[in-house]
Amino acid sequence: MDKTTTRSTLSEAVFKNVGLSRNESSALVDSVFNEILKSLINGNDVKISSFGTFIVRDKKERIGRNPKTGEEVPITARSVVTFRASNVLKSRVNTKNKDQKSQSLESVNEY
Repeated sequence: MDKTTTRSTLSEAVFKNVGLSRNESSALVDSVFNEILKSLINGNDVKISSFGTFIVRDKKERIGRNPKTGEEVPITARSVVTFRASNVLKSRVNTKNKDQKSQSLESVNEY
């Protein structure tokens, strides 16, 4: 459960499932991420059907507080990227979680 998916694991999956060479698979994954990045830099949202939407939000300048000293500090205006998962993605993740919980309960009940 502590495994993290990285660019290299995505490239490896493309290599195994699509049949491109490792270099071509890596270039394809990089190309997809670069296109997403370009859209976000231009202020456009990126919607990937059945997966989710990356949304660019502009945050205004505001006053924050240093938790250590309590001193007020200005926080500059900036753009942030948020991700909203699609209902398809949410339901698939929740189905997986329900399956794992029911398997855990079954194994506990066996003892």
